[in-house]
Amino acid sequence: MLDNKLITFLTLARVKNYTKTAEILNLTQPAVSQHIKFLEETYGIKFIKKQGKNIFLTEEGEEFLAYAKEISRQEKILCQKLKNKFSLERKYNVGATLTIGGYVLPQVLGKFKESYPSIDIILNVFNTDIILEKILKDEIQLGLIEGPFDKSKFKHIKLKEDELVLAVSKDHPFSNMEFVTLEEVLNGKLILREYGSGTRKHFESEIKRHGFTPKDLNIYMEVGSIDAIKALVEANLGYTIISKEAIKRECSLGVMKIMPIKDRTLKSIKFYREFNFVYRDEIFSDYLKHFIDFCLKNV
Repeated sequence: MLDNKLITFLTLARVKNYTKTAEILNLTQPAVSQHIKFLEETYGIKFIKKQGKNIFLTEEGEEFLAYAKEISRQEKILCQKLKNKFSLERKYNVGATLTIGGYVLPQVLGKFKESYPSIDIILNVFNTDIILEKILKDEIQLGLIEGPFDKSKFKHIKLKEDELVLAVSKDHPFSNMEFVTLEEVLNGKLILREYGSGTRKHFESEIKRHGFTPKDLNIYMEVGSIDAIKALVEANLGYTIISKEAIKRECSLGVMKIMPIKDRTLKSIKFYREFNFVYRDEIFSDYLKHFIDFCLKNV
């Protein structure tokens, strides 16, 4: 277990306030001061300096912080590895985007549980940016994301290819057209996911390839729920760019229609992207590898 004085130092370095540190750690403020004093006396170096009511890390404090963070990270890795190897209770936190968590994984998770009843996959649904942040903080062990990300920071495995499409209500004027130009898409009542979502990121990246920028987007509504977006489109209150996976049911029922998109030269435009597993190799387990292999075979 990580030494409580190191935990105090890490917390104080993060919040830069003795009172808040005491509240977070359920300590008295003098106890926080004693922990910091003990570390400074142990190493013979001042880690904290005060300027009025503000506190700052000294240069030595910044260097100590880097080592303390690494010690904390290694302790988490050790705990996870021991849990993976010896614990009878196997629970793993997996993050997935709204599209993947809502329309790709549910059936696979059911089949996986039948095959591996002793393993619990706890599915947490967030947008891509939040999933990547939680992986870096070791709050989840595995993520399933869509759209672009910094591949230098994560191990990654492609799950499958996905297509973003223009979805309109059967009653929308677009539904009677042979195709819709990208310029028409950008200038009408476009309903999109929130900033930070993989769908939004990928669409913004794709329109740049066709001479547009995110500033050219005339976003009619920004909605953080795929179900809400679909309800708005079905009610003919706008149209959306969405994963083909998410509207299979609506298209089969005839309440929505996928419309082809073309550029200014009338060349067809397709928006393809990847669904990827992302993780940090150090805390990866054989059981999560089984989960990945299972998904690859059953999606």
